[in-house]
Amino acid sequence: MARSKSAKHSVWDQWVKWLKDERVSKIAAMSSFMGAIYLLISFISYLSSWKADQDKVLALSWRILFKSGSEVNNWLGRLGALSSHFFFYYGFGIACFLIIPVIIHLGFRFLKRSGWLGLLRYSTHTLMIMALLSMILFLDWSNAFKWNNSTNTQQDNNLTPNELYLKNKAAAAQSAGIEVDFGDYAESAGLAATIGSKADQIINPFGPSLEIETIAPSESITTKDPEQSESRPSYQPVPDDEDGWHDESHTGPYDPRADLSTYVIPSLDLLNDYNDQKFEIDRSELESNKNQIIATLLNYKIEIQKIKATIGPTVTLYEIVPAPGVRISRIKSLEDDIALSLSAQGIRIIAPIPGRGTIGIEVANKNKQMVPLKELLKSDRFNDQKMELPIALGKNISNEVVVADLTKMPHLLIAGATGQGKSVGINTILMSLLYKKHPAEVKLVLIDPKKVELPIYSVIEKHFLAQLPNQDEAIITDTSKVIYTLNSLCIEMDQRYELLKMARVRNLLEYNDKFVNRRLNPQKGHRYLPYIVLIIDEFADLIMTAGKEVELPIGRLAQLARAVGIHLIIATQRPSVKIITGLIKANFPGRIAFKVSSNIDSRTILDCGGAERLIGRGDMLYSVGSDMIRLQCAFVDTPEVERVITHIGNQRSYGEPYYLPEYKGDEADGAENSIVADDLDEMFEEAARLVVQSQHGSTSMIQRRLKLGYNRAGRIMDQMEALGIVSSGEGSKPREVLLFNEIELENLLQKFKRKT
Repeated sequence: MARSKSAKHSVWDQWVKWLKDERVSKIAAMSSFMGAIYLLISFISYLSSWKADQDKVLALSWRILFKSGSEVNNWLGRLGALSSHFFFYYGFGIACFLIIPVIIHLGFRFLKRSGWLGLLRYSTHTLMIMALLSMILFLDWSNAFKWNNSTNTQQDNNLTPNELYLKNKAAAAQSAGIEVDFGDYAESAGLAATIGSKADQIINPFGPSLEIETIAPSESITTKDPEQSESRPSYQPVPDDEDGWHDESHTGPYDPRADLSTYVIPSLDLLNDYNDQKFEIDRSELESNKNQIIATLLNYKIEIQKIKATIGPTVTLYEIVPAPGVRISRIKSLEDDIALSLSAQGIRIIAPIPGRGTIGIEVANKNKQMVPLKELLKSDRFNDQKMELPIALGKNISNEVVVADLTKMPHLLIAGATGQGKSVGINTILMSLLYKKHPAEVKLVLIDPKKVELPIYSVIEKHFLAQLPNQDEAIITDTSKVIYTLNSLCIEMDQRYELLKMARVRNLLEYNDKFVNRRLNPQKGHRYLPYIVLIIDEFADLIMTAGKEVELPIGRLAQLARAVGIHLIIATQRPSVKIITGLIKANFPGRIAFKVSSNIDSRTILDCGGAERLIGRGDMLYSVGSDMIRLQCAFVDTPEVERVITHIGNQRSYGEPYYLPEYKGDEADGAENSIVADDLDEMFEEAARLVVQSQHGSTSMIQRRLKLGYNRAGRIMDQMEALGIVSSGEGSKPREVLLFNEIELENLLQKFKRKT
């Protein structure tokens, strides 16, 4: 027993000795001073950043410290926002600044190791001053607010005390929903028609400020039972011009979803998790690749200072910092040598990585992870309400979800070799829109020359699709109908610009906001405008068969349609310069490249190489502006798509699809009809094939190659101009050939023969 007591005393003596150590006191003093500085900075920052940070801190509380995606404006980050919010919101408000002298006083007590009673007295007095100061500030602010409110009301409206009381009572309690008839006072003061049952408490929380005469309820105030009266929204339309919608039968804002108010967005349970497709990266694989990279560079006498790895779902990025004096071009030239030493499917060197000051070497993982679409759709980034048309693209090399807003692109160009993920990427985009938007807010125009990829979406024809009047199929597959649809979209674009001009707004968002608030009159042609997204699954086939007839309306839409809410998504497996022309590239800043066959194709779609070194199966490069990132595209299988569109198709729909304006053709059809087959020269077809094959339209060439006279060759050239094969003449210059290949020519000749 005595031995145990002596042991306890020895432990206590050691603790006392440790606390009396001068080094411990100095460490505690420095910690106090640093804490005071930290609180001072966070408090000062809080004065300007609390409005932006308060909702995040209230929603997440202490969890904000571990929420990687939470961004705050406080100068000291999430910890600074949390600590300052705790003191100001739950403490004494601005009086919390007095805590800082207490902490500084504590630091000096630690240095002197004495005067603890004085510290207690100082802290007690400070606490009392803080409590008193916070109450004084609160009462001063409340009285100032009350005085300003009553003074301004009297000065602006020149009301009597009774009228002022009734007006304040009505304006502050609209949310309770009890109708009140104020009689003559309401007429003289222009009072609102709703008031709450607890209006007295709401209007005057600090006691009465005016003497009010007692008015008999039977004479001037008639109160209706809230259960018997219908609730009315407090909204009042504010027409600001002659187009204002003065419809007294509607008292609230226009709801575009009202016609389909029972529509339910598909549940995420309809999509697969693919948990069996997730693999852990082998740490030995990382170490082996790192050693091989270092050894390969040393073989060429290239030293590095640092190397680190970032593991992605498909590839791992090894970032290296070369030694001083090493030329980046030397490392870039060793791309194939490094790939050989790693025995990798393909590597890609980024020299240097923009904004990091390092050189990146991307190496494919042996076990590649699938990125399920479901995981992206339930992420915070996809559910950000600031995005109008969010599309979930995939995950980057840091396993972060990448979501883009189509309205900011504003058009998207997709290219890649066959079987590398283009169709899955298009399905991902379509599913993102279906999971985010109501049928009243977005309409889809789907063009599928291959006839097998997009017909599955015909089930939702009357929910989400837009088409020409009297069109048999919802999904457009015929080339002639494609031309009519594109020109119809141009008409729709022009009509929308006229509506924006009449409404005096600059874009679709401003126009719809004005229409929803009933400031535009439907009797003058105004209507709610949904977004229209045009998706073409194989653009190269359209260019081969229709040429300029497709390229010209596409170019016009790409240049002008952004402001009126029409956005284009074009995919092709042949990214050649004849398919993706300069006009198209100039107006499609958003581009996605899956694996392509050559460096030339990569440069055509991205203006730089790299897509030829991708590994396929959804591995892609996403470029918007000057930024380019490597992503693993989200995966969604056909059965998942079928479940989602079946869920939508089984719900109540509109009576008909969204009809585009009717297009009646252009003047070129009249020129073709004016020529009959008997008018054509016997050598016309042979001359037309010669011009299309050589892509050179000149009368002298036809004269020389076919051994014809000048006059006869000139007549043939005029006939080709009338049929739209070549452009009109420009002096001695050769004419521009408007058809790219013989397939287009044969289609034109067959079409011409059917008309004769």
